[in-house]
Amino acid sequence: MSAQQPKGAHLNGSVPLGNSETVFRTVSSTLGDRLRRIPDGETGVRTNWIGFQSDAFAATEKFDLVPPDPKSYAPLPFFIPRAGVDPGQIRFGRLGYADAAKASYEKFAALKREGQIRSGIRFQVSLPTPLAPVAAFVAPDAVPAVEPAYEAALLAELDEIIAAVPHYELAIQWDAAVEFGMLEGVWPVKFTDIRREVLDRLVRIGNHVPADVELGYHLCYGDAGHKHFKEPADVSKLVDIANAVASGVQRPVQWISLPVPRNRADDAYFAPLRDLKLPAETELYLGLVHLTDGVEGTERRIEAAQRAIDRPFGVATECGLGRRPPDTIPQLLRIHAEVSAPVGEPVKAT
Repeated sequence: MSAQQPKGAHLNGSVPLGNSETVFRTVSSTLGDRLRRIPDGETGVRTNWIGFQSDAFAATEKFDLVPPDPKSYAPLPFFIPRAGVDPGQIRFGRLGYADAAKASYEKFAALKREGQIRSGIRFQVSLPTPLAPVAAFVAPDAVPAVEPAYEAALLAELDEIIAAVPHYELAIQWDAAVEFGMLEGVWPVKFTDIRREVLDRLVRIGNHVPADVELGYHLCYGDAGHKHFKEPADVSKLVDIANAVASGVQRPVQWISLPVPRNRADDAYFAPLRDLKLPAETELYLGLVHLTDGVEGTERRIEAAQRAIDRPFGVATECGLGRRPPDTIPQLLRIHAEVSAPVGEPVKAT
């Protein structure tokens, strides 16, 4: 491997260990000097990303449940508004994100006081875009009517998190996966201009995060059953959305994470990275760490990326780790550490 190692690593969210404290301790011991922020691992009911949000739709008692399409990418039950229900009047209760984040932050803060987590590292909260659970669980015809109520509920929980965690310790990541299914034409959606609708939403929710709280985006092609909903031809759609979001949000974007499929160490996949126009201060993380081919395969993908761009980048996996066997996590973390260089001591904002 060249001495020009990627600088730092990033965890997109889920880490399938027993609880948030175990995640913080495990991650810090292996990757503490590679990370600028640490998620709580989305343990428990959050392990399968948005799967647990079906309970939030059921709890409104305003929907009927219909069977999923068995041919869909990730077959999930569909909710349709009951006869006579005005979808615009649906209100959601607790979604679970704020409660989980506040409980995890207490563990994070305690471990930081003990010196188990480095000073200056931020507490990362990864959230799905509001569109994701709605598009996943609601019949396509009803999505436009139901989405505003769910978005309001999720942003209210984000506001709770922002109020509970000191801003200088907080980082918010929006996970955009369903959107790329729509952009690739494999996720049913009733939007007329899909790109514009996707970007409007990504910019709007980014602007909701205060400027003194870090903001990042994880752009993703899905990981259900360790399969993408469509194999990307190259990184071009990801670059297009990354550029548009970074220029559209009216505040700094601290990082963007892009996926790299395991079998893509070819120049064709990475070539569109030459069109990436992120500000110099926005960190780029490439999700090219894969367990199946370990350090050797990861280094091949790093070298291919370095042939395409000369800007610094760090390493990540394509997606969160929640669908993986827990006993594989230590090795995955070690791969991150072996192929990357330390980031240096984070500076505490005031």
